[in-house]
Amino acid sequence: MRFQVPQFIEVEDKIFGPLTFKQFVYVAGGIGLCVILFIFLPKFLAILLALPVAALAGALAFYKVNDKPFINMVEAFFNYTLTNKLYIWKKEEKEAKSKGNEAADKPIQQVYVPKLSESKLRELTWSLDIKENRNPITEENPNV
Repeated sequence: MRFQVPQFIEVEDKIFGPLTFKQFVYVAGGIGLCVILFIFLPKFLAILLALPVAALAGALAFYKVNDKPFINMVEAFFNYTLTNKLYIWKKEEKEAKSKGNEAADKPIQQVYVPKLSESKLRELTWSLDIKENRNPITEENPNV
């Protein structure tokens, strides 16, 4: 039995003339908001507020970054600004940089990451959060 496989499923259908449904919603929403601004505000203030609204509506409808819609960039921006971030900093000694050859002779020292809890699941999730793939060992605790 033969089945017809759909092709070009990533291309959206043009519903409203040359616009897809999403593009039409963005443009119509931007125009509607601009009209509301012009009706209820003085002309000068309405123009100042309508220009960024129109630019955002146009960018959402037509602008693409790396062949992806602009809405993906807006979503990524909000996700980045609203989520927690974990910054890890390891201070390097100045002597190791200045000596040059002697630093190459020494074995590389690794940082000991203490166990956060006895639960292996919590330890695994913490290590995945900071993208650690191994348990480093230092001279302070060589039996880990």
